[in-house]
Amino acid sequence: MHRRMNSREQRRMMQRMGMNMDAVPDVEQVIIRTNRKQITIEQPEVAILEMQGQKIFQVIGGKVTEGAPDRAASVAPKAAVSEEDVKLVADQTGKSVEEARKALEECEGDLAKAILLLQS
Repeated sequence: MHRRMNSREQRRMMQRMGMNMDAVPDVEQVIIRTNRKQITIEQPEVAILEMQGQKIFQVIGGKVTEGAPDRAASVAPKAAVSEEDVKLVADQTGKSVEEARKALEECEGDLAKAILLLQS
């Protein structure tokens, strides 16, 4: 037969095991972004469980929406494109310097991808 623990007993037991759990107040939105999709959770309940030096975030409830990742919100800066690379791509493809620069920026500085993009 199992006896139910009240929240006070649960807290004490967690402290003895070196665990700490706190709620994060006033969370409006949680965004999980991968290369292929973005998951947005509106008005969730969020708790942080600290155990053995690690933090575990628990997200509960809320309205969930999935979609394509928002590239504009991405924090990765654009790759710097050198003039040497731009000239090389322009020479290899027979395109203008402006077209070569745009292709390199779109391909994040990858020369081979930029050349293939302009040739297709």
